[in-house]
Amino acid sequence: MWPILGASILAIWIAVERMIVLRKARVIPRAFVSRFVKHVESGKLDQDQALRLCEENGSPMAMVFAHGIRKWGKPSVEVEQAIIDGGEREVGHLRKHLSILNGVYTISPLIGLLGTVVGMIMSFNKLAAGTSMEASSAELLAGGIALALLTTAAGLSVAIPALVLYMYFVGRVDALVMEMDRLAQRVVNSISEEGLEAQEAATPVRPAQVGRS
Repeated sequence: MWPILGASILAIWIAVERMIVLRKARVIPRAFVSRFVKHVESGKLDQDQALRLCEENGSPMAMVFAHGIRKWGKPSVEVEQAIIDGGEREVGHLRKHLSILNGVYTISPLIGLLGTVVGMIMSFNKLAAGTSMEASSAELLAGGIALALLTTAAGLSVAIPALVLYMYFVGRVDALVMEMDRLAQRVVNSISEEGLEAQEAATPVRPAQVGRS
């Protein structure tokens, strides 16, 4: 039972830690992202200003932006690759400990089953050591089997919530990654060589002022 208890404590710790880490307000701070993307698209930020803002914010979304901004003015393929590389590192942080949670829901039932098998073996060994099938022996066997089956129930009671939590966190990470990808693409379209050329082409040119002679 002690390994199952340890697994349950570990699952609870991971669940609480991931609940805090995977808050959308922490991963994709709405106020910063909205203002940053708007200013980049409108050309109000240069490379140094944009990079400084991202580093000061420090959120996973800002760090993804920063990887792309370091390729400011490069072809869109290079900017996208930089964002992909940085995004993989940030996604790795978001998925941290989820493999452990996966292990908890996989191993807990097996530990419970092992406890059941060992318990039943011990019960039958005690019964075999007796000389008769008296009521006391039957009660001893029934009690031993019930206690052995309890370990399976304990293992399942840990595994089922752990599986639900794992599926929830995986879905949450996937949703955050999709949102991060959408926002990063907007930045790529603005800071890549092609995007900057499009901004310049769209900027109206004022006619030259001709002085009167």
